[in-house]
Formats: sequence, structure tokens, C-alpha cells
Amino acid sequence: MNGPATRVAVLGAGSWGTALAILLARNGARTTLWGRDPAAIAAMAATRRNARYLPDAELPASLELSADLEATVAAAELVLVVTPSHAFGDVLRRIAPVLAQGAGLASATKGFDPPSGRFLHEVAEEVLPPGTPLAVVTGPSFAKEVAVGLPTAVTVHSSDEDFAQRVAQLLHSPSFRAYTGTDVIGAELGGAMKNVLAVATGTADGMKLGLNARAGIITRGLNEMLRLAAALGGKPETLMGLAGVGDLVLTCTGDLSRNRRLGLALGRGVPLKEAVAEIGQVVESVETVNQVVALGRAAGIELPISEQVLRVLREEITPAEGLRILLAREQKPEYPEPL
Repeated sequence: MNGPATRVAVLGAGSWGTALAILLARNGARTTLWGRDPAAIAAMAATRRNARYLPDAELPASLELSADLEATVAAAELVLVVTPSHAFGDVLRRIAPVLAQGAGLASATKGFDPPSGRFLHEVAEEVLPPGTPLAVVTGPSFAKEVAVGLPTAVTVHSSDEDFAQRVAQLLHSPSFRAYTGTDVIGAELGGAMKNVLAVATGTADGMKLGLNARAGIITRGLNEMLRLAAALGGKPETLMGLAGVGDLVLTCTGDLSRNRRLGLALGRGVPLKEAVAEIGQVVESVETVNQVVALGRAAGIELPISEQVLRVLREEITPAEGLRILLAREQKPEYPEPL
């Protein structure tokens, strides 16, 4: 699967899928980008731009486009899934029968499977043919910046170290560094949980609570990540790297983040439905927060920030009430137990 002849299918023609397809094509992989809307795909093929999601990035001449999911996957040696998390399971069930023998699957989707609450790699293990190599691509990476070639670093995790390395080699370029690891649980948890914490940080900023509050939420949010990851079998070093701290800082502070923008709107008093409509794209935290809190409760791990984000997104309390609840918590050691 090495070298420029590798056939890659990128599934999902949103901003992140398009950016990764552009990157892979520039790197010499034989890349096809699949999207579910035939009209949108036809427009992209004609204009060589994704006008809705990445209007400023030109699609490489070598990048192919398709609205035929099964045909796209059947021809691929590597499938890179970049759909919203709520569509992940359905897409995998459609492609499982046509996945080429020996082909591997990498996921750049961040979140959980909404119907079951499971990690996405668990869904993939259940749905795909036994022995299919699996990997997770995650880290601090705004699609707009990747598409125009600005410097970016991500990490690729897989229980199969050779497969992680092969995926990383396909992505790696002078402006895009791809590291590798073997902690799939930690990598997936970091990529999902940072979206929830970005809502909290954005909400505080929307309420104009100041930079001290922002730093406090990010740091205590990282604490929640570390404790939940440890309970689930993840490695602390994964959360202290690109999949955790890196993605957390970017998403909590960068206004290109949809989840941060949702928080900003909520902090200014905009109703949830109106805030999501203004963003105009899937905001993963609205679903992900349910799974994060459920995992914490099942593991007996207290997640105070995530819990209040859940209540705010369910419109049970206002952001101001959530803040009061957090500030009213008892004084305690920063780390009462070793991680």
C-alpha cells in the first residue's frame, strides 16, 4: 500500500474529507472523493472546488470525484472515512460487502456511534470483514488550513503498527506531519471529547468571563479527559499529545471550530436550534456529549464540565446556571488520585 500508486477512497465530501482528499492527491495517491449528493459532486467536478465547504481551495486535477459509494470503495486499497459520526455505521454497513480483500480502513471521524454509544472502531470491528486493518486519524487540524497547505501535525493510531505507519506515510508531506501510535481508545476519546469541552470554553468566552476562565476550563477539561481515558484503558501520553492537548487547545481557542462557535452563541444567549442553524454544518458535540457523560457515569468518573455542557445542550439549564453549579463545587486537591 506504499507509494504513489496507492488507490485511496475518501468517504465524505464535507470540509475535512475534502481537505484530506486534496492532501492525498497532492501527495501522489490515486484518490477518489465520494459524496452522497450527486448534484454537489457534479458541481465540484465541473468547478474543481467545494463551493459549500472549502470555496478557497482548488481541487487537484488528479483528484477524482464520485457519488457511487460501492464502486468507489471496491477499487480502493485504503478507505478513509470522514463522514459525520451519525452516518459512520450506516456507511460501513454499505461498504462491507464490497471492500477489496486486503484493503484497510482509517477513520478521521470524531465522535461516537449515536445509536449504541460505542467507539467507532468497535463498530468497524463488528461490521467489517474479520482481520480488516483499522486506524484512527486525529489531531489539531482545521480543514481550511490543511487544504491551503499550512503546517499541520496529526497522529495515526492502530493496533497494527505497520498499518498505522502506511497510513501516516500516505498523509505525510512537507507541510503535514503524521505521527503514529497504538492507543486507539485514547486517540478516539480525545478527538471526541475535545468537542464537548470546546462548547464549554466557547460558552465562557461568549459570556465574556475572561482569559483566566478559558485557561481554567481547558485545563480542568483535560483532567476529565485523562481520568476517563485511564478508566477506559487509554494511555495518558496519548491525551498529552496531539490527540488530546493538541486538539483540545485548537478546538477551544480557534474560531474555525464549529463546537467553539456553538458555545460562543450559547454564551451570548442565542437559542440552541438557532445557533446550530447559523453554523450550517454538523456540530458533533450535540450528540457526542451524551456518550461522553454516559461513559463517565458507567465508569464512576466524575465529569463536572461535561455534565454541565450536557444540561445546557438539553436546555435544562442556562449557561449562567451551569457556571454557578461549577463554581459552587467544593474545594479539593487538583489530583486527588494518581492518573
